[in-house]
Amino acid sequence: MPQKDAQRIDRLVSVTLDETSIGRGNPDQEHERQIAIWDLVEENSFSIEGYAGGPYSLVLALQEKKLLFDVRDPEGSPIVSHFLSLTPFRSILRDYFMVCESYYAAIRTAPPSQIEAIDMGRRGLHNDGAQLLAERLQGKIICDFDTARRIFTLVTALHWKG
Repeated sequence: MPQKDAQRIDRLVSVTLDETSIGRGNPDQEHERQIAIWDLVEENSFSIEGYAGGPYSLVLALQEKKLLFDVRDPEGSPIVSHFLSLTPFRSILRDYFMVCESYYAAIRTAPPSQIEAIDMGRRGLHNDGAQLLAERLQGKIICDFDTARRIFTLVTALHWKG
């Protein structure tokens, strides 16, 4: 991490998935999750509304069909927990995975122009998911669009069926 970023307090320094609630996936799922976590930690802007501390560690868990954002300090002491209902994300996740399946099938046989068109649709849905996530976090967690997009990537990785 560049030195200037290492000194920022408005950032995540670690992201952990609660294995007791999320469980382990198959090797492809685990690989996608690790990439999503690495991308998120590598570059993010993250802080707690009304809290002057930081940097932060984030533990993500699933509890009663809700996504738990368990925000802690780097040593693991709790700061705040926020629950987000996953219900508003169902439609976007369903559409996103359907487009991803089309994309992976198209890679094998479709012309580049068709692959590009499908990929644009996939990225559009991903952006919609990030926007919805940012809206649902409003008043709780402050993050830029790119960070919301990376967190949404992790949310998709948690739901990916492979």
